[in-house]
Amino acid sequence: MVRLIAVHGDITTQQVDAIVNAANSAMRGGGGVDGAIHRAGGPAVLEDCIARFPDGLATGDAGWTTAGDLPSRWVIHTVGPNHAAGQRDRSLLVSCYRRSLEVADELGARSGAFPLISAGIYGWPKDDAIAAAVETISGAETAVEEARIVAFDAQTQEWVATALAKS
Repeated sequence: MVRLIAVHGDITTQQVDAIVNAANSAMRGGGGVDGAIHRAGGPAVLEDCIARFPDGLATGDAGWTTAGDLPSRWVIHTVGPNHAAGQRDRSLLVSCYRRSLEVADELGARSGAFPLISAGIYGWPKDDAIAAAVETISGAETAVEEARIVAFDAQTQEWVATALAKS
């Protein structure tokens, strides 16, 4: 069973096998978590995205690239639904976490760090984004031993920790 913990910090500094990127479907970098990961990982991350995902990636799916200059070994990219643009099918959000764990298993990753997928610029309600992350990761059959939900702000980390305590 995966050990799930709440962390307040910067996902790009996490010492784990794989960090999960909340990417856009073009897979060419962007803002928020995506931009931070591409900046910290350097050009190798974008080069690998272009090579592995010439046509982008579908919403709810996941794939991996090198982590470049990041302390992790891999970046697992997943495309969350854009709630603000009308993509409100929760199964797509759940699929992001499920597919990311499947990719982690394929890679042999035993530890991973997740952002709250779709909870930033894509506007997914934060309480439901937390619930989807906690329910999906904690209920997954995976070889990943430790998964971190990394919150950039202290208040969100407290909300995640509260959700974990209730689960």
